[in-house]
Parts: sequence; C-alpha cells; structure tokens
Amino acid sequence: MSSTYPAHQFAPHERPGFPGSPFSPAHPVARRVAYAAVGVLAGTTAALSNALVNVNLSSLAGGLGVYVADANLLVGAYVAANACANLFLVKARTQFGILATSVTLLAVYIAALCWQLAFPSFTVALLARIASGFAASGLTTLTIYNLMQAMPAPLRLAGVCIGISITQLGVPLARLFPVDLLAISHWRGLELIDLALALLTACALLAVPLPPNERQRVFEWPDFLTLSLWLPGICCLCAVLSVGRYYWWTDTPVLGLALCAAVVLIALTVLLELHRARPLIRFDWIATQDMFRYALVALLVRFALAEQTYGAVGLLSSGGLNNDQLRLLFLLVFIAMLVGTAVAAACMAPERLPYMVLAAALFIALGAWIDSSVTNLSRPPQLMLSQALIGFGSALFVGPALIYGFGRLMQRGPDHMVTLVVLFSTTQNLGGLLGSSVLSSLQFSFARQHAAALSNHLIYGDPQTAARLQAGAAALASRLPDPAVLGNQASAALLQALNREADVLAYADVFRLICAVALAVALYISYIIVHNRIRRRQNQPTGSQA
Repeated sequence: MSSTYPAHQFAPHERPGFPGSPFSPAHPVARRVAYAAVGVLAGTTAALSNALVNVNLSSLAGGLGVYVADANLLVGAYVAANACANLFLVKARTQFGILATSVTLLAVYIAALCWQLAFPSFTVALLARIASGFAASGLTTLTIYNLMQAMPAPLRLAGVCIGISITQLGVPLARLFPVDLLAISHWRGLELIDLALALLTACALLAVPLPPNERQRVFEWPDFLTLSLWLPGICCLCAVLSVGRYYWWTDTPVLGLALCAAVVLIALTVLLELHRARPLIRFDWIATQDMFRYALVALLVRFALAEQTYGAVGLLSSGGLNNDQLRLLFLLVFIAMLVGTAVAAACMAPERLPYMVLAAALFIALGAWIDSSVTNLSRPPQLMLSQALIGFGSALFVGPALIYGFGRLMQRGPDHMVTLVVLFSTTQNLGGLLGSSVLSSLQFSFARQHAAALSNHLIYGDPQTAARLQAGAAALASRLPDPAVLGNQASAALLQALNREADVLAYADVFRLICAVALAVALYISYIIVHNRIRRRQNQPTGSQA
C-alpha cells in the first residue's frame, strides 16, 4: 500500500471524536487486517523498547561500566519521558498530522539507537532511553488507533481495550528472550533488536498509513512554558524514585534536593495552568471527586501490579535464578495476559467497567495472597498459579480503566483530551515506578527486622545451632584443613542461610501488603458501585399507581 492514504471523501459520521485522532471510514477486509498487523507491531515495539532494558538491568549495568544503582536512571529517564510525552503529542498530531508526528518520533529514536551503537556510553544510553520513552508514548496511541480502524464500528471499544493491553505485554515477552542473544558484544544484541523493531515499525506506518486527521493550529506559547516546568519536575521525581532505594532515601542529600526541585516545578506548573484561559492540563478537572478517585484507583492498582515485576522476580532472583530459568513462568504469564485481554474485549461495555476493575483488583489480591506463603524452597512452579492470576488481572484492568476515562472525557468535551491522556499515562508510569521503589525499600526494612529476630534465637550453645555448624563444617572439611578457617566458614554459611530466610520472610510480608492494598481498592470500588446504584434508584421518578 502506498504511504499516502487513498483519496476519500469523508462523511460527517466518519469525523474523529477527539483532537488528533484519525477519521473512521469503512475499510475493506484486507485493509482491516493490515491495520491490525501494524497495531500489533507498533504495540510490541512500544512494549519491548523498555522491557528488554528493565529485565536485564543488573547485567546491562556492567556492559555500560556503571553500578546497578546508576543504571536505574535509565528506567527513570524512560518513565519520565513516557509520562510527559502526551503533554505535547496530542496537539502535535492535531497541528502537524498523525503520520508526520509519528515518523518524526521514530526517526529521533532510530538516530539515538544508531548513536548508541556507534559511541556506546552511559550518557548516550540515557538519551536513547529518553527518546524511547517519547517514541513509545506515540506508538501506544498508534496501536490503539490502528486497532480501532481494524474493528467495525460496534467493536471499536474492544479495539481500544486490545490496543492498550498489547502495550502491557512487554515484560513477560522480554523474559522469553535468551540472555545470550541479548548480551552479544556488550549487549549490542539488545540494541540491535530495538533498532530492528523501530525500523520495521516506521516502514509499516508508511506502508499502511492511518486515515488523516483534522489539522489546525493549536499550540500556544504558554504550552512550551508548561512543558519546560512539568518535564524537568517529573524527571527529578522519577530520578529520586529510581535510585532512592539504592542510595537510601535519608542518606543522600542530592535526593532531597531533587525531590524539592520536583515539588517546586510541579507546583509552578499547577499554578501556571490554573491561571490560563486555555490550559494544557486542566487541574481543576483532575481535582473533581470523580477524576481524583479515578486517578487514585489507577495509581493504586498499578502500584499493586509491582508484585509481579518486582516482588516475584526479586524473590526468585535472590534464590540465584536468572531470566533463562524464569522463561516457562513468564510464558504462562504471557498466555494469562492474552486471555485477560480477550475476556476484557469480549465483556467490554460502559456499564460493566467498574465490575471489571473490581474483578481485576480481586485477582491481584488473590495472587498476592497465594504468594504470601512462599518459603526458601519456592521456585517458578510454585508461583505459576499466582503470577498467572496477577497477569490476568493486569490485562483485565488497563483497558477498562482507559475507557472509563474516555467516558468521563465525553462528558467534558475534546478540549480535556490532553488532561486525560497525561493523567492516565502519569498514573500508570509513576505507579509502576513508585511500586517497585516503595516495595523494595519495605522489603529491605522487613528483612533487617526478620534477621534481627532470627539472630536472637541463634545461640552458639544451643544444640541445634551447634549441629548446624558441625554439618556445615563437615561439608567443607575436605577443602579447608585449617580448623580455624573451617569454623569461620561454617559460621558464615549459617549467617548466609539466616539472611536468606529473612529475605524470604520479608518478601512474604510485602506480598501481604500488596494483597491488602488490592483488597482495599476492591472494597472502595464496591462502595462506589453500591453508592451509585442507590443514588440512581433515589433519582428515578416514582411510578404511578394503577
């Protein structure tokens, strides 16, 4: 197909409903299939661009010559860019067109990847992650648009659900890649996969272009002032969240300075937007009860979903397992997420959205509760059911959450589009980063408490302790003939086992906390459902007596 959309006289009912979105004409079957294929490709590229880095971060740090703590800035840079991108992408698509905006983003990302391949360094990798975050945000929207074009009009809500769910498949899909393939020549394999996907996506977008959108001048000079305040504010916040658990929150003054800068910059953004005649972000709408609780639920559910990306993986990694040994587990999670996406798309209806989010929270709570019984013998087979439940719940949540937001947008008008998209992307990005950061910090604190409690029972005069030391010494006796060294090594092995047990107990505490958070969200949604039903019944006019 040509890179220019075929000439077509669009009817009034085919006009786009939101700024920057394409017209929606009827398509032949072949073109619908092509749109579906491009949508899946764009969503896969958006998801994998960050997931491949995240799941291999500790190993990637060595290839870049930095500590793991510093390498986590790559995650923070991506999250900040991805959360802020829609602040200008919605208007950019409206003013410059969908194809021009999308290809420009991909061209910048491809250039950054080529630069990283030619001159590998941590600074260049950081810039590439920023470009990846902007590109992934644009590709997420394109995934939804292409899936909507692939669906007939009655099923376009299902297209939105499938499109946003595809972009959530990155982590389980990245876990399926062999580490040896990615680590070729100091992790050039990972960069080449990213580059190949970006180039293939750019070609697909040019070969199967979306219908055009209505274009008009929408940018105003205050928009750039808002962006210049909001972007560095979110960057500072993400930097603190990404490295705070490694340098520790209260031990590193620069973290406090960065957090203060984030608060000041974000507060100035709010102040500026509240005094604009045509604000870019409508904070007055976000502050309404309906949107505030929407943002709170979306943030807390994404926080709870860190159980899978941090909790389960952290537990298994502390037991010495790597990506190759987790492949079967995440293959099952990938399948569960596909099933969850299919169920969400099949059940999609505006009146069912709260019930679907409620079910998602309950699935997450159940999975976390099952994981709370882990022991130091737990391995992937013991976590398959719980992680499949959480994967299913995550797919069941994200589509309905986005569509619920669009329902609120329809009541306000298209000028609130930027606010909704920024709110949704911010809660999802910051929620995931906040979850990993807070849960890892809590796990560290819980582990220290458990280690102290266990060590109180570790008395060298105790017969069980003496027997454990003798068993450890016997295992090392053939390699360490010196009795003094042998005793020290046996004591060290016992302390290592104690710390391992403390780590496992701490992860179990974290899983219980996640279960409690998910149950609290489920209870709150149940309250809202019951409250709204009672209010509707009270507002109905009383029927006349016969």
